[in-house]
Amino acid sequence: RSFQVCAEIQRQDGRVRVIQFRRNFGKTAALHAGFGIARGKAVVTIDADMQEDPGDMFQLLAQIDGGYDLVSAWRKQRNDPLSKTLPSRVFNTVVSRITGVHLHDFNCGFKAYNHDVVADLRLYGELHRFIPVLAQQRGFRVTEVPVVHSRRRYGKSKFGAKRLGRGYLDFIQVLFLTSYLRRPLRLFGAIGTLFTLFGFVICSYLAVLWLQGNRPIGDRPLLTLGVLLLITGLQFVSTGLVGEMLRNSSYRAGDEYSVRQILGSSQTGE
Repeated sequence: RSFQVCAEIQRQDGRVRVIQFRRNFGKTAALHAGFGIARGKAVVTIDADMQEDPGDMFQLLAQIDGGYDLVSAWRKQRNDPLSKTLPSRVFNTVVSRITGVHLHDFNCGFKAYNHDVVADLRLYGELHRFIPVLAQQRGFRVTEVPVVHSRRRYGKSKFGAKRLGRGYLDFIQVLFLTSYLRRPLRLFGAIGTLFTLFGFVICSYLAVLWLQGNRPIGDRPLLTLGVLLLITGLQFVSTGLVGEMLRNSSYRAGDEYSVRQILGSSQTGE
């Protein structure tokens, strides 16, 4: 009945805007659609399970007023079973250490954003878990605020092994997007060079044995491994070069940076 309830609220208050999808497209799509019609200077998101207190949004907005661009709620005293809190703690620790974004609760849906953040982000798939990572990579200031967390009273959690697996794959995707998307050759070239180097060493070793006349090398598994490493390495380097060409063909300078503000007139004069 979520849509019916929201529609009734909208009828009573014309300032309210409600989006209804034709089917469930996931949380990232919902956030992207909401961000697209948001007009305020600040945007607040919160899950509908009522585990967070909406009154805490003023703490988040105070940090926005203080100069931060994204403020994430931290469920410091989380009232969820161990089967959820333990994997979440491991996930948050790993993401924080690898990405350098120092938050305790990445996946909490309760967040406040400066409007510049939601206008700048490009969300798809299930990247909502890593919005703070994407925002900080674009130069926005990110912080967190502890909030009250209650036991779930409405709806059922979709947390499970399948969701954990998706989160792992999404994390790899985010690492690539934030580190190597603009320079794919750095990733594929490094891997390819490593493979090629090992293959070259193996083949050189076998070539020395063959020149010394010790024994034939054509039936040695090590030769197959060396050739395979050489070919695989060249394929990785080629993939990186193709990625660089695709990146160059679709290059837009504005994708490389995010402007906070511009001071002064664009007109020249004395």
